[in-house]
Amino acid sequence: MLSTRLPLLLVVFLMQAVTEISLRPLLDFAGPDTAQKWQAVNDNVMGGVSDGRFRITADNTMEFSGRLSLENNGGFASVRTKPTNFNVHAGDTLVVRLKGDGREYVLNIYTKSRRMAFSYRAPLPTTKDEWTEVSVPLEEFIPTAFGNRVQGMGPVAPDQINSLGFMLSDKKAGPFKLEVDWVKIIPAVTP
Repeated sequence: MLSTRLPLLLVVFLMQAVTEISLRPLLDFAGPDTAQKWQAVNDNVMGGVSDGRFRITADNTMEFSGRLSLENNGGFASVRTKPTNFNVHAGDTLVVRLKGDGREYVLNIYTKSRRMAFSYRAPLPTTKDEWTEVSVPLEEFIPTAFGNRVQGMGPVAPDQINSLGFMLSDKKAGPFKLEVDWVKIIPAVTP
């Protein structure tokens, strides 16, 4: 019995090792100036009163927390990187390791576009108080403006990406907390 299990265990171990090796770091929170690379952007830019903020923890994670409010036509809180260059390519998959409060957050990709309130979005479901990893292929991000899908636009052009961020806009007023350990990339498979 042991002899038939050994090859299976070896295959599982090798698959995990290959997966770990193939993940390329994109964002982590370990650098001394990490906090200066991020900014909070909440619905107060449009008259809302939501309070979203972030901090880098002693465990080198980013904690995004606050209170979502629907008052004054508000309803979103977000945090995003300041403009930077990302080494992302067509066919890549973004992987986020996060721990949340059971709410569904959004992973936003911002581009060099001058369109107002424009981003490419993908859902980030969370399980309350559990670390999980969410994978989103680049071509599955949806173009949006003011939270609505923009029709007739193709997938995000990797060379146009200049910011990544996390948002809560689930129309549920109240406190929230999301902790992000890292964002990594599974590179596109090239023939």
